Amino acid sequence: MRFVFSPPADVAAGLLSLPWAQPLEDWTDERIVEIEQRGISRHVVRFVMDSERVYALKEIDERLARREYRLLRDLDTLEIPAVQAVGVVVDRRTADGEDLDAVLVTEFLDFSSSYRALFSHPRGHQPAPLLLDALVELFVRLHLAGFYWGDCSLSNTLFRPDAGTLKAYLVDAETAELHPSLSDGQRTDDVARAFERVGGELLDLQAAGTLPENIDPVATAEDLTRRYSSLWRELTYEEVMRPEEQRYRISERLRRLNELGFDAEEVELITSGDEVRLRLTTRVGEPGHHRWLLYGRVGLLVEENQARTLLNDIASFRGYLEQIQGRPVGEAEAASRWLAEEYHPVIAGIPAHLRGRLAPAEIFFEILEHRWYMSEAAGRDIGTKAASKAYFSDILPEVPPDLTSGAIPSVTPP
Repeated sequence: MRFVFSPPADVAAGLLSLPWAQPLEDWTDERIVEIEQRGISRHVVRFVMDSERVYALKEIDERLARREYRLLRDLDTLEIPAVQAVGVVVDRRTADGEDLDAVLVTEFLDFSSSYRALFSHPRGHQPAPLLLDALVELFVRLHLAGFYWGDCSLSNTLFRPDAGTLKAYLVDAETAELHPSLSDGQRTDDVARAFERVGGELLDLQAAGTLPENIDPVATAEDLTRRYSSLWRELTYEEVMRPEEQRYRISERLRRLNELGFDAEEVELITSGDEVRLRLTTRVGEPGHHRWLLYGRVGLLVEENQARTLLNDIASFRGYLEQIQGRPVGEAEAASRWLAEEYHPVIAGIPAHLRGRLAPAEIFFEILEHRWYMSEAAGRDIGTKAASKAYFSDILPEVPPDLTSGAIPSVTPP
């Protein structure tokens, strides 16, 4: 048996003592855990907890396991949202000398939901548009990077809440291919496969009675392709303008690009007579301006939309401090006091039995939303403390424990 894993080596060292000489479905190790609302897989998949980390183990042919491991590592380098590849175990044999398939090991994505969980627990809003927006953005990022998925589906994606939206993560790259770039034919084929798979998954939910009656599976799958085409065109089309327009038109185009969560890596202007053609090379990396700005100020690493909300709250808190103290307050002082006086007390106040229902930053975002609604009703600012108390009492308990998987799962008996 050989375990090839990514650095740092000590992260996965504890996995070496697992019963690799047995078929994965036969394992009874005490570290095996059960994950509620998990997705559907063609292969045997088990989950293991070691040193407070949860890992997903997938039993698969060695050639496919090595290939998927490399592709997931490539996506990490490209900063495209995907599960983290930890390692691959090969040359497995039973005590009787029978060959066993390899096992791909990935780190489980905390605070993530499957599409089935989101449809089962919609929390008062329609999940379909949020799911489609998140999946399409991930799909486009992959294609911009030259990544042909080959099996884009809701089952092969996990979703994390991000300040009222969702962020999609790729969890299965078994059929994927990485090229320098994709042709229109490759993209069209990939989108057609996604249409079939997403439509089929929604039809399955409909047959099981878990799909809302107002959702048409085929129409929703068609909407996926429309949203993809619209976003792809906005990011890649060649714009024609007059020379005197180019400054503000370029600025406008870049602003739209940023609003969609993308950046321009290269701007190319081609002059032909009285026309100027604008070509943009769109950066495929994960957007992270607000994430890293927040991290630099207060040391919190959260999702992009969550970071934007928290930065806005820091700015608001800074204005509040300047008003009550009658003096200018520096950015660093405001950020430090916000962390100590606003954020940490709220997170520390989460009741023990409700911890893990949502990521801490998502809970803080929802408390800010709840504060706004309560203040509107009261006609005055009720404050974060009162909003937190009401949220912990009335709203957070309604989030099902199995909606997201941030809590440490219960261990199954050996």
